[in-house]
Amino acid sequence: MRKMVNHNIRNAKLAPEGQRRIDWADAKMPVLGLIRRRMRKSRTLRNRRIGCCLHVTSETANLMRTLRDGGAEVALCASNPLSTQDDVAAALVKENISVYACRGDSRKEYYFNMNKVLARRPEVLIDDGADLISTVHKKRRRGILGGTEETTTGVIRLKQMEKDDVLQFPIIAVNDSLTKHLFDNRYGTGQSTLDGILRATNILISGSNFVVAGYGWCGRGLALRARGMGAHVIVTEVDAVKALEARMDGYTVLPMSDAARSGDIFITVTGDINVIRKEHMLRMKDGAIIANSGHFDVEIDKKALKKITKRKRKIRNSCEEHVLKNGRRIYLLAEGRLVNLAAAEGHPAMVMDMSFANQALAVEYILTRPDLQTRVYCLPDEIDQEIAGLKLKSMGIKFDTLTPEQRRYLSSWKMGT
Repeated sequence: MRKMVNHNIRNAKLAPEGQRRIDWADAKMPVLGLIRRRMRKSRTLRNRRIGCCLHVTSETANLMRTLRDGGAEVALCASNPLSTQDDVAAALVKENISVYACRGDSRKEYYFNMNKVLARRPEVLIDDGADLISTVHKKRRRGILGGTEETTTGVIRLKQMEKDDVLQFPIIAVNDSLTKHLFDNRYGTGQSTLDGILRATNILISGSNFVVAGYGWCGRGLALRARGMGAHVIVTEVDAVKALEARMDGYTVLPMSDAARSGDIFITVTGDINVIRKEHMLRMKDGAIIANSGHFDVEIDKKALKKITKRKRKIRNSCEEHVLKNGRRIYLLAEGRLVNLAAAEGHPAMVMDMSFANQALAVEYILTRPDLQTRVYCLPDEIDQEIAGLKLKSMGIKFDTLTPEQRRYLSSWKMGT
């Protein structure tokens, strides 16, 4: 019997179910599949050690398979305690990939597992939220060639580290690739957030006052999908340009203090702290639902909610009823963590296909570019174009190319009217 790789998972017996889920996702990820087949032949990652801190889902599993097939030694921990799919973790361990993650891990267990990944002495880090990379910096670990970052929140943190002159190695902001944030954040978050809300509540979206806090790419996608299901969408923003854009897109724009009085459902997607605070919750109508789809569970002030709660109970899976001291009820979904992953399954495989194609190519880019400086980079535009072209091809869609004449025109400043 083959010895299992080092791991910390919930239950190895769940592997067959996880295998089926991974295979289902794999069938919907043709671009990553093409990259995997190329890497399997070229072995461009041979003998490289890669440490990953990502949501442990069936889509992530196929990225892990790709890196392994490219020759890498891979170790994975969770980037959120409630996003781990235990059956997927078990299946990956059976496939000889080290996983350190259990759904519902405590904060202590979360960082214990992260340090197990770091103990493998990774050369490249793949992160989602920048917890792994910031932990490495606190420990002053050496020997890391570079890292990649998956999400908006993490990129914000890493750019601040660069600004503060504490960044120790180059970072590829995968989130900022067009084939990531234009599709993953907008279409992925838009659909999966609503999926999480519906699984946790089974409410009717149509006819509701649906408050979206934040009008970045995630907020745009969520507002679009909520309106498509018949909701009256209210957007709250702190950025004047984004607030204007939301209004021009046809949504009501209000400060949260006003939106709190009329909203039925509140979703935060800002990446900032305490977006929904005590004064907002006290103004909410009886039966209001609050949830978060930003990376960390800091967007809803849970400490304030606890202080104004008279009693609480779990009323459904991923849904907790808080009876406030004023007698009104507020329903908190998924403990304020990412509702799309904690209460549902996260983004569809079809959109993660592009996100993880970016991740795989970003790792290759780091390992083949020793000249990278210690700063935050975007992947080159030609990689974005390559991924988009492969995705279109997999969908059976053809598109135009420039003629030689058009190329000359675009590269010349002399030709005018």
